[in-house]
Amino acid sequence: MTDLDETCINTLRFLSVDAVEKAKSGHPGLPLGAAPMAYALWDRFLRHNPANPRWWDRDRFILSAGHGSALLYALLHMTGYDLSLDDLRAFRQLGSRTPGHPEYGHTPGVESTTGPLGQGFATGVGMAIAERHLAARFNREGFPLVDHFTYALVSDGDLMEGLASEAASLAGSMHLGKLIYLYDDNHVSLEGGTELTFTEDVLRRFEAYGWHTARVADGNDVEAVAQALVTARGERDRPSLIAVRTHIGYGSPRQDTREAHGEPLGPEGTKATKLALGWPLEPAFLVPDPAREHLGKARARGAALEEEWNVLFQQYRERFPSDAALFERTQRGELPEGWSRALPSFGPTDPPLATRGASEKVLNALASVLPELVGGSADLAPSTMTLLKGLPSFNLEHPEGRNFHFGVRENAMVAALNGIALHGGLRPYGATFFVFSDYARPSLRLAALMRTRIVVVFTHDSIHVGEDGPTHQPIEQLAGLRAMPGMTVIRPADANEVAASWKAALGRPGPVSLILTRQKLPNLPGTADLASEGLARGAYVLSEPAGPAPRAILIATGSEVELALQAQATLAREGLPTRVVSMPSWELFEEQDAAYRAQVIPRNVPRVSVEAGATLGWSRYVGEDGIAIGIDRFGISAPGPAVAKSLGLTLDRVLEAVRRVTSPA
Repeated sequence: MTDLDETCINTLRFLSVDAVEKAKSGHPGLPLGAAPMAYALWDRFLRHNPANPRWWDRDRFILSAGHGSALLYALLHMTGYDLSLDDLRAFRQLGSRTPGHPEYGHTPGVESTTGPLGQGFATGVGMAIAERHLAARFNREGFPLVDHFTYALVSDGDLMEGLASEAASLAGSMHLGKLIYLYDDNHVSLEGGTELTFTEDVLRRFEAYGWHTARVADGNDVEAVAQALVTARGERDRPSLIAVRTHIGYGSPRQDTREAHGEPLGPEGTKATKLALGWPLEPAFLVPDPAREHLGKARARGAALEEEWNVLFQQYRERFPSDAALFERTQRGELPEGWSRALPSFGPTDPPLATRGASEKVLNALASVLPELVGGSADLAPSTMTLLKGLPSFNLEHPEGRNFHFGVRENAMVAALNGIALHGGLRPYGATFFVFSDYARPSLRLAALMRTRIVVVFTHDSIHVGEDGPTHQPIEQLAGLRAMPGMTVIRPADANEVAASWKAALGRPGPVSLILTRQKLPNLPGTADLASEGLARGAYVLSEPAGPAPRAILIATGSEVELALQAQATLAREGLPTRVVSMPSWELFEEQDAAYRAQVIPRNVPRVSVEAGATLGWSRYVGEDGIAIGIDRFGISAPGPAVAKSLGLTLDRVLEAVRRVTSPA
């Protein structure tokens, strides 16, 4: 390592330490220990353009150990991103561009929101999937249009998480050779040494997953790290994990202790660390000219790389104009004009169809006009009906395949979908049973936080699953997803609402959860004409009483809309007129103006809601005097109709509720 290398590394270290110290909050241990390996990667290998953080063929870098964010911000600043020293000085402060953990869309150069350990690891797998698929789809001989690596810096904590194990197994099975992770192997976690809880041979575990592994004995040996990266970059059919033996809090009085992890060093500790590493005590946030000049060369290097790629793309456009146009459109995230005309429609005389079956028809119709539509399931494609028929599966032999097999790995599946979406160029979906959304919730939450454009298909949506019993019958999941800011939840009532759901979902700026039935449902009268516009607004009047104004409003979602219509017909014969409102999406409805909401659900009319899930939250729509019919207990194992009757999800109960809310006090 040269003196210049050491100066650059110590600049990164102490920009991080000073940021943490000024904030009196943060994690100095990782930057002190991991700065050399990060420097080796960013200075010698990473292809990126700080002037254009969204350049399409850039390498992706994820700091999966997001608590070490000060190091990432130092790297971004020093290599010329739009992140100033004042931004570093504002680390962890209100309104700053340098939050405590990296946030996608908030700080230029941050590729993914990280912090919950394991998430960055799994998201990177999705990015590598996208790179391989797009390379197979667009590259031509002599035109390597898509040719980049996905890197991450991961920690002991990342590798302890089950999510990372799921994702590592998936990456090995998929042979994602352009995925390279640097493992900050510092032997310390928050409670103490890793010998407390993390004693396996990590590299042998990853070898069993099908990864190439390597070990660097000294984390300060930049040349050894660089050589390990050279070897890993040559492993095109196996992902790589490079364990770099580091020392948390390197050079500080707290080196190799748990206290170095998440506490500022303090004035005396900072002074001692600077003295130990030969760094001037003042000023804080010092950037020596040689370090700024050397690391700042990334701007010129990045501009040249992008210009070289732009020349290649122009030549590509001349040779392959239709492919070039498709590449540009999909990278912009735009859908082709008239794409929704491919959506099928369903008539009331068509045979009943489970909404998962309707979704299958819609997906396959869209696949022909949206080549960017890719996805799969957590080992449940025959049951979730999410296979794109006649198209190959994504694997080593068919990287152009559009059917992805994620295995029984719900959390990793959704994290990978996030990575695919963040990478750009594809519109991914994934599927599993609704009750297993709990397994994927951390990744769903990050999808909502990052506003990734993914669609998650959740089938087997309620107690109507029947014989599989309470372990497989969703109850509280609808309420849980609706509570998640940024998540759009859609529960369609029939096949026409399913088609409208996909239309709405692909137009949304963030993640969408589609909640679909296993059991068959009839195509309801009126949805063929009303569903497309009505679903896009979240709720709509599906059926009005003939003649008198409604004395009550029945609000329902999914399979219970049919039940509401049955109740309306029965009550009409009794002389009690009611309105039926189909309300597939609370989120879409809340986006409408007050006038529309009041028109659909006027507050001066008694209301009853019907949904096969927890009633939590329905009071906002039925009011204090209304009744919410649902399931506020776990289910039972029996045939679906018997379960519904036992738990009170019946026509008689709906009729009784309407009579109660309309009877004189």
